[in-house]
Amino acid sequence: MKKYNKVVLAYSGGLDTSIIISWLKENYGCEVICVSGNVGQDDELENLEERALKSGASKLYIEDIQEEFVYDFIFPTLKAGAKYENYLLGTAFARPPIAKRIVEIAKKENADAICHGCTGKGNDQVRFELTIKAFAPDMPIIAPWREWNIKSRDEAIEYAISKNIPIKITKETNYSKDMNLWHLSHEGLDLENIENEPLYNKEGFLELGVSPEKAPDTPTYIEIYFEKGIPTKLNGIEMNGVDLIKKLNKIGGENGVGLLDLVENRLVGMKSRGLYETPGGTILYHAHQVLETVCLDKNTQHYKQKLALEFADLVYNGLWFTPLREAMSAFVDETQKTVTGSVKLKLYKGNIINAGIKSDYSLYSEEVATFNEDDVYNQKDAEGFINLFGLPIKVKAQMDNKK
Repeated sequence: MKKYNKVVLAYSGGLDTSIIISWLKENYGCEVICVSGNVGQDDELENLEERALKSGASKLYIEDIQEEFVYDFIFPTLKAGAKYENYLLGTAFARPPIAKRIVEIAKKENADAICHGCTGKGNDQVRFELTIKAFAPDMPIIAPWREWNIKSRDEAIEYAISKNIPIKITKETNYSKDMNLWHLSHEGLDLENIENEPLYNKEGFLELGVSPEKAPDTPTYIEIYFEKGIPTKLNGIEMNGVDLIKKLNKIGGENGVGLLDLVENRLVGMKSRGLYETPGGTILYHAHQVLETVCLDKNTQHYKQKLALEFADLVYNGLWFTPLREAMSAFVDETQKTVTGSVKLKLYKGNIINAGIKSDYSLYSEEVATFNEDDVYNQKDAEGFINLFGLPIKVKAQMDNKK
């Protein structure tokens, strides 16, 4: 095995990256410098430096990239309306900004290689490594899960215990989780059996909110204001993106909003099950889509919906830093020039119910759409339209009758 002097590790403080520090030193004989990108994982950053050093790292960088995460990754994806099989891409678009910052630290430290703790079965290995290739194409990448003899999370826990590595989980609480500002994902344990209902009401399972059954019996009304597709105000109060998402997470979570139990098609070919908590994101996607229904013309709205599927694939597959994604974002930005206005919503026991839209750019005309008498729409015009629109059907039917 090749020896390195210095390796930079993408460090979360979780099980995998904690044992990787010791494994790297044993197998590569290197100094290990850890980098943790703060994308809003809150409590997970507590005592992180102490844990990294106790696990054998020489240094830990904690980089606050929440603003970059929101404005350069979350909001462009929100504006695109991109969902991957209804998944709001919480892990997918968090990896590129983290990996980008890790490359910057690796260059600063003159590191010989970059290491990550992603498994060989997952999507994140692709997302990390494609971003690394985009900014450091010649940098060696170490992926222990593709090299070592550890075969399961239980074995990883046993390794940690044998090396006195501080970890926060046991075999009984061994869900694989990913937390950031946008979402919390749960995988593993009982969720691996798709016949099992998630333990929504088990104490401590849900962390960002409650199950719909435990939500209040009275609805909560909120109003979100968007400026060119970007949310800027909540209930009339101007907020930056980070604070607005955190506030919506709290409000949405309290009302049981944003739970998704999904069997998804991973990039590597298998199907996997995940439970996602995305309260604030679910509200923002809903509100943004509602506003677009009145601010976009029919052809633009329909074409954008098609592009959203392709955009979601790019994000999910780790292709953020590519010319195609940049070109798609340019198109999306053009469509958002008139997506400005307010959306009022009612949150009730996991449901998001529309309660009103207001926009100076609205293409909806009550005068045209009304069922009452009007002076702007001549209903007789519809006859000629139907005759021309239906002409191919009529000609085909006439031909069939002759036969």
